Amino acid sequence: MRVVIADDSVLLRAGLARLLEDADFEVVGQASDADDLLRKVRAHRPDVAVTDIRMPPTQTDEGLRAAQQIRAEMPAVGVLVLSQHLDEGYALELLQVSAEGVGYLLKDRVADVDAFLDALRRVSGGGSVLDPEVVAQLLGRRRADDPLDRLTPREREVLGQMAQGRSNGAIARDLVITERAIEKHVTSIFAKLELNAVDDGHRRVLAVLAYLDR
Repeated sequence: MRVVIADDSVLLRAGLARLLEDADFEVVGQASDADDLLRKVRAHRPDVAVTDIRMPPTQTDEGLRAAQQIRAEMPAVGVLVLSQHLDEGYALELLQVSAEGVGYLLKDRVADVDAFLDALRRVSGGGSVLDPEVVAQLLGRRRADDPLDRLTPREREVLGQMAQGRSNGAIARDLVITERAIEKHVTSIFAKLELNAVDDGHRRVLAVLAYLDR
């Protein structure tokens, strides 16, 4: 898998590059700002671009804007956005147009190497990845007559993993139950939350996020 890395920290870029190369990924470019990221992605057409949200010159959301531009110009290139701090607004903005080939993770998640590499593979394959802490924050919101109260504890577990972009098979393995049981839970969740049950996984993530963000 071919990857371009963008971060204004030389040490972090070097660390990510070494981690990926040790896992047999090919780092075809490194960038220190959003403009350089776009240049290198256009030149190399990698499988995935990994970028920090806050980049020079303003250190605000240049990386996020670059990620959105990459998806618009080069939809075959997946993007995985890393953030130092939890900001559900950035995550939802990134995913609002399409969840396909898009991921948002906290930088701390990189320390879990297997999970980070799995996220890269999922994004490269057209899947979606959303940091569990963002999902937990969205699920933790309370409102009057909250339809989430209709869900069983197991259904809330399944909903949380659905919102992270995980497949029924992956959820079943994590919860140590059958995939058929997960399918029943998903059907029940859609019914209780009055969401359209769609087969496409990316639309499923968008539907769940749209509900959680209401």
